[in-house]
Amino acid sequence: MQRFSSGSEFEGRIGYSRSVLCDGWVFVSGTTGYDYATMTLPDGIGAQCQAALDNLARALEAAGSGMDRVARVTYMLPDRADFPACWPLLRAAWGASAPAATMIECGLMEPATRIEIEATARLREGR
Repeated sequence: MQRFSSGSEFEGRIGYSRSVLCDGWVFVSGTTGYDYATMTLPDGIGAQCQAALDNLARALEAAGSGMDRVARVTYMLPDRADFPACWPLLRAAWGASAPAATMIECGLMEPATRIEIEATARLREGR
């Protein structure tokens, strides 16, 4: 197994990896819209969703995968009414490689956090 960090202070404080590579699969932890360098969170569901997708894409790339290799994705939101605002961003992020997906309404760790996304992907061919 190989583990990857995003540099988020949460990973060390809580004790988890941003992603884990195991047997050709990449498992990405729940990823929010935080800018991990500054530990700031943008305002609004759209900005947070896009930032979370960007963080997810970086985590996948670091492990040798990509958004086009995601097989399963889970969206977690404290308010399901926010989810439709994310749909255009999600369609753009996944393109024709639309993964199996689930949306869960639940509490998140920080009250300001509007979305968290976790994913499972295959490695790129040749890796």
